[in-house]
Amino acid sequence: METVRVACAHDCPDMCSLLAHVENDTVMRIEGDPDQPYTAGFACAKVNRDAELVHSPERIATPLRRVGPKGSGAFAPITWDAALDEITARWTSIIAESGPQALLGYAYSAHQGQMNRHLVNALFYALGASRLQAGTVCDTCCETAWDMTLGPVGGADPESVVESDLVVAWGCDLMTVNVHFWAKLDAVRKAGVKVVVIDPRRSRTAAAADWHLPIRIGTDAALALGLAHILLRDGLCDRAYLAAETLGFDRWAEEVLPRFPPETVSSITGLPVADIERLAAMYGAAKRSFIRIGEGMTRLARGGQALRAVAILPALTGAYGRRGGGALLLTAGSMDFDFSTLKKPPSGPAASRLVNHSLLGRELLEMRDPPLRALFVAANNPAVTCPEAGKVREGLAREDLFTVVHDPFMTDTARYADIVLPATTYLETRDFYRSYGSYYMQFAPAAVSPRGEAWSNVKLAQALAARMGVPDPIFRMEEAEIMPTFFAGSTGAVGQVDPASLLDGRPVKAAPPPGQTFKTASGKLEIYSEQLAQQGVSPMPDWEPDPEEVQDQARWPLRLLTAPSFFQPHTAFSGVGFLRKREGEPFCVLHPEDAAKRGLAAGQRVKLYNDRAAIGLVLRVTDEIQPGVILVPGQRPGAEGAQGTVNMLCSDRLTDMGEGACYQSTFLDVEAWTAHA
Repeated sequence: METVRVACAHDCPDMCSLLAHVENDTVMRIEGDPDQPYTAGFACAKVNRDAELVHSPERIATPLRRVGPKGSGAFAPITWDAALDEITARWTSIIAESGPQALLGYAYSAHQGQMNRHLVNALFYALGASRLQAGTVCDTCCETAWDMTLGPVGGADPESVVESDLVVAWGCDLMTVNVHFWAKLDAVRKAGVKVVVIDPRRSRTAAAADWHLPIRIGTDAALALGLAHILLRDGLCDRAYLAAETLGFDRWAEEVLPRFPPETVSSITGLPVADIERLAAMYGAAKRSFIRIGEGMTRLARGGQALRAVAILPALTGAYGRRGGGALLLTAGSMDFDFSTLKKPPSGPAASRLVNHSLLGRELLEMRDPPLRALFVAANNPAVTCPEAGKVREGLAREDLFTVVHDPFMTDTARYADIVLPATTYLETRDFYRSYGSYYMQFAPAAVSPRGEAWSNVKLAQALAARMGVPDPIFRMEEAEIMPTFFAGSTGAVGQVDPASLLDGRPVKAAPPPGQTFKTASGKLEIYSEQLAQQGVSPMPDWEPDPEEVQDQARWPLRLLTAPSFFQPHTAFSGVGFLRKREGEPFCVLHPEDAAKRGLAAGQRVKLYNDRAAIGLVLRVTDEIQPGVILVPGQRPGAEGAQGTVNMLCSDRLTDMGEGACYQSTFLDVEAWTAHA
């Protein structure tokens, strides 16, 4: 048996280093690499089953051509040459008739390897196609808000948490989505350091923490402002740090913070005054407090304000200036790789039309001059993951839309395609990985050869580039040749790494020195942002009720809370039957009070509905959430016999910053599912 050192390519901040045990070109077992200090020799419960993902009998074996109605899943096998001939002929014809902007193509986050994720996008960049404004379904709101506050820099090194004296997981279910950070807390907690979780639900992490604060959805900014109010009131602010490292504190303290005394914050957040006071006292007493910020609290109408308010707290106590203190959202901003050669090949035009990822359904139906006539999708499942998923499916059902999907499995999106191409999993590809939740990088080989006739995204992008006459050299380079271009001009810790040293497959750390730096226009943490003021957005973190949410809440009694599920956080794991069985049928969760009001019982099939759609899920009844909330874990298809997915209920309204998705600004009701529902 051979052992191959690889890296996990799932969309997760940890980016585990793994050992694949291979026999006769078959992955027998996956385990964590003990030589990686952060991921520390263990993999999560999902990745431990990735041998089954590679060798799943549900994988697509050959290229397929549609032979039935769109969405029916009726396909017939064809050869790769036939598929590529048809794709290039159709694209060439569409470009001749309508111009290249009638094409839209992308690969997204199901493969986190930089080349398999971005070389497909580079192909469409070179062709001059419409360009997906990717990530608005996920992280553009939180990233934009962070950049408006600290600048495009990474946060605290997660490994420094062992030196923290207080840890706050704010909207982050560590045990589900950041399990290696959670593991680091074992030693910290044994030393008496408290772990506080601020989350609308009693997640696994919240249940295991020292203290859980069940905040109301959408009120995180108010709580952060209330904490700042108390820190200022009680003389717990580090005035020297604020004067030296921040911009706008005095104005914020005078104009905003007086409106958020504990009693007001309690009425907004649903938290007792005593708990707000206690949390502020704990935070003010800590010197090296560490806030792990989750992205979910920004996926609502005023999400940017929430992120900014929370991200300012470590500046108030000076924690940003101390190792073990600060906040962590993402790390990538401080790993200054140059991906321009990969993402923007020189032959492509500098500018083209943008399509917001969150508005994909609308644009498939409404975009003109020219309309979108061809769509290519890899490493993503927009028929499930995009807001207004019903509109996405309506757009995909257009007979005049030529759609190609490259995926290992027959996803909901693939069922609408004209051509479906078999894709490799990450264990069948070579690639370079950069974590977005730690400061590690790794080049990983393929553990096994591709199954069936599967191709990697890299191989497919290069084959299509050759057929479409794209001249850029990157479409003829091997992965090991491409990787060194990422280090051109890099400085700091990344610039100290020799790319050739990565070819042995071992993880390498490239963290910035301790102490948070800021890369805003002022060079300081900007409590007051002139850039936001010029955009007509509140220039200082604030909270007020969102009028549209207030209006929706008056009509619909339940607010949607979405969160990753433990075994099926997204559809990339749907190909593993064991994990599907462990998670159970797609479900929703109601508080016992809300279930009793509607005469609903656990295990019953129910209909979730609003003006946009109606979907069917299996009901679970627990007090892990508060009354007035309905939780839907994971982004999954509807339960058997019921149509739909939760994002059909979500509007394509955009956030206050970063034009992101507003999943948590969704209101609805639930009732028993009937045959005619």
